[in-house]
Amino acid sequence: MALCSLAAWLSLSTQVQLLIGSRGLLPVAPLLESLQPVWRSFPSFLLLNASDTMITAGIVVGVALSLLALLGVWPRLSLLLCAPLYLSYVVAGREFLSFQWDNLLIECLVVAAFVPRDRESPGSHWVARLLLFKLYFESGIAKAQSVLGDWFDGSAMTFYYETAPLPAWPGWWAHHLPEFWHHIESFGALGLELAGAVLVLGPRRARLTALVGFSAFQLLNLVTANYGFFVYLALALHVFLLDDTDLERVARRLRGPRFRAQPKRAARLQLPAATRRYTAAVAGLLAVAWGTASLVTAVAHFAPSGELAERASRWTQMWRVYRVANAYHLFGHITRERVEAEFQTQSEGRWRAHDLHYKPGDPLRAPPWVAPHQPRVDFRLWFYGLNFRRETPRYVVNLLDRICNDPDAVSGLFAAPLPSRPAAARIEYWRYQFTTPQQRAETQAWWRRESLGATEPVDCSRFPRA
Repeated sequence: MALCSLAAWLSLSTQVQLLIGSRGLLPVAPLLESLQPVWRSFPSFLLLNASDTMITAGIVVGVALSLLALLGVWPRLSLLLCAPLYLSYVVAGREFLSFQWDNLLIECLVVAAFVPRDRESPGSHWVARLLLFKLYFESGIAKAQSVLGDWFDGSAMTFYYETAPLPAWPGWWAHHLPEFWHHIESFGALGLELAGAVLVLGPRRARLTALVGFSAFQLLNLVTANYGFFVYLALALHVFLLDDTDLERVARRLRGPRFRAQPKRAARLQLPAATRRYTAAVAGLLAVAWGTASLVTAVAHFAPSGELAERASRWTQMWRVYRVANAYHLFGHITRERVEAEFQTQSEGRWRAHDLHYKPGDPLRAPPWVAPHQPRVDFRLWFYGLNFRRETPRYVVNLLDRICNDPDAVSGLFAAPLPSRPAAARIEYWRYQFTTPQQRAETQAWWRRESLGATEPVDCSRFPRA
């Protein structure tokens, strides 16, 4: 958990100013000045001070807390403090930190704070398994409710590898597996999440079966696409499917037949019996409250429209902003078309394309591996490609502004330097598909693409220069 938290903070540190800083794509300071939110609706320490210095300082604290937890220095307290701190950036980042694994990280950090290292705690392990059950079972329900019916007819995985937000190069090879295999993958993923999730709550052998199935599922995700720290976080949760005896068997095989299990360490702090009972009672009440909130959230998200769903939705307003009892719907349905936005500038009458580091861009460039880092602008632009005909998000407008007026602020997004004073900028939209094996052999290209048209050029003089 500490490693996943550290990866999340380090990834965010490389782009937080680009996202919400004063020169970023969605600056948070003007938002706070115009809306004047309160703690209840905007739980972020940035309400106190949203300067660039404070934004960076919070990241430094998050990295430090994760390192402390990793080194075993007050790990539970360190992870617990990470939760509200990360929440501060989630609410401030808006679209850029609205992914389900951001919510999952907050939920995991809170759960991890209740897991002691030096004594048995079946209750806290049950809470962790319930979180794992919720993650997979709800995602299975989302697949079953897909309006496309693509998980039931077996077609989902025939499109998945090609249209994943940020595919990695092995995804090209997986995409060209036989169609019957993709149908098996589709039925298998649906069955694994609905039936396998139940095994998470079963006895040891059932849990080990779930461990094998879900770990294979996540390793496939890890190899073929980039989902930030999500896969690593899910694999960390899988540890709760094991018992101490399972870990001892692994250690015995690694260390040889002379290995003997170390005796359990005594608790570092022996509290009075009355205090231990009181602490256990409080922890139990918190677990019940979390479980109830999770159930209500699931009803609000998955129940058919009606009075029950509406009532549940009203109840979730009390805790939704805190991200501690979330609903999950990973890969609910698979999009069938990949449209990418290409940013272009005009200088001396000539248009020049600017490829982002982690987007398809040049068809000859192999899709990169980048996880556990999550390039959030690149990832978010995938969603823009799905709806580019309907609306242009504010951050895309601001990106055009920065390309024209402040290229240094966004130069880190692009594989090559931006011109210092372009005359105009525009966006061209491309439909991307993986090349066939024959096309790849002939051209060495990973992608083939066709233009869907471009926006009207934006005169850079529209944006007043600083």
